[in-house]
Amino acid sequence: MSDSTAEGIADLPPSAKLVYKVLEYNGPLTQKGIVKESMLSARTVRYALERLEEIDVVDEDVYFADARQNLYEITDEPTPEAEEAQAIGDD
Repeated sequence: MSDSTAEGIADLPPSAKLVYKVLEYNGPLTQKGIVKESMLSARTVRYALERLEEIDVVDEDVYFADARQNLYEITDEPTPEAEEAQAIGDD
């Protein structure tokens, strides 16, 4: 986890931190799966996912087994080479 990601997550409510950890430990899940694993209400999970998406740490994809649902997963962290290239470009 990069420093900027850690800082962004630190400012989130506890429910969003829990949802992040559930996704970190279990991999991609649907909202129903997150509700089951976290034991939070569906409304709380929706709010937590919105907050995580705002800071770009969670991606939302189509769940092919049931297109009515979405699959949520933690975004891929940039490689050190990509971070270095971005730092050079920012100078």
